[in-house]
Amino acid sequence: MDLKIENQTFIVCGASSGFGKGTAKALIRENASVIGIARNLEKLKQTQLELGDNFIPFQGDISQTETINELVKIASEKKISGILINAGGPPAMSFNETELSDWDNAYQNLLRWKVDIVKKLLPYFENKQYGRIVFIESSSVKQPIENLILSTSLRLAVLGMMKTLSQEIQGQNITFNMIAPGSHATPAIERLIKKKSEIENISYNEAKEKWEENIPAGKMGDPNDLGQLAAWLLSPSSKFVNGQVYAVDGGTIKSTL
Repeated sequence: MDLKIENQTFIVCGASSGFGKGTAKALIRENASVIGIARNLEKLKQTQLELGDNFIPFQGDISQTETINELVKIASEKKISGILINAGGPPAMSFNETELSDWDNAYQNLLRWKVDIVKKLLPYFENKQYGRIVFIESSSVKQPIENLILSTSLRLAVLGMMKTLSQEIQGQNITFNMIAPGSHATPAIERLIKKKSEIENISYNEAKEKWEENIPAGKMGDPNDLGQLAAWLLSPSSKFVNGQVYAVDGGTIKSTL
């Protein structure tokens, strides 16, 4: 499928693993270039070796203002067409396990930097009269997941921002959409399975089997498959899709909406 993004450039956050890496692969297969952000330089270099010269590594902590400011400067220079906003979540906890400081950290790591980067990139997209902004959050925005009180609460705030932006920014060919992944073979899910094994006093493999029993598809998802959906949402082909949430969860969510 030709997504018509050849020679376009995109920013991908969390590009050295999981959904970010899967999206970078999909974009580069379409002959686009990717500015891939991650904190671990070695993983970025390894990703560049795998994906080739169209992958441009950018080391930094995306939650920090200095990193965002530098990225916005590069975005303008490279004339980017869109951005995948994606990063890891807070530790798995129940409400009673949290301290107020955990909520402060979750705000910093899940919401604040996303507001900052969108506010700083939006004038560029408005001047260009084109842009694609895709958030990767979690299926917990549609149905809460056990021991993810921090993630669920703050990601719902991101959803509110995304949906409101889709209504406020009109007629400029700028779209805002979200992917809400369920259980995929990523480090984040490994942490949740580990937490489940500790709570239930069972082995990691037993916890994983029990976890997968609750997925109608019968197994974990592949981040590379999700990356193909993200690439489409970042392309001109998605021009009539705006303010939407795509659950990619193997059928786990029971809601009809």
